[in-house]
Amino acid sequence: MEITNLQRQVDEWIKTIGVRYFNELTNMAMLTEEVGEVARIIARRYGEQSEKESDKNKDLGEELADVLFVTLCLANQTGVDLQEAFNRKLKVKTERDRDRHQNNEKLK
Repeated sequence: MEITNLQRQVDEWIKTIGVRYFNELTNMAMLTEEVGEVARIIARRYGEQSEKESDKNKDLGEELADVLFVTLCLANQTGVDLQEAFNRKLKVKTERDRDRHQNNEKLK
């Protein structure tokens, strides 16, 4: 599914079930909170911190989906076409990093 379709799907959900978008500042705070939940799982599951028993059932995919959902809300609210922005970003990264990563000794 393209990002454009995801943005439409979120917008439809907000309008039919969510009543309205939270304001941009609230959504930014929510995004920060969701990213923190992803960071907690990664730090404990894949990093050096020990994982608490209460965290072992946390679903990383669900937390990443929360980040995506709020990101899509913010894009919708601010008029950002994420598909277009992503395509531009991928092009820039491809041009900038074409040889950079291939020549990085740390990645070999």
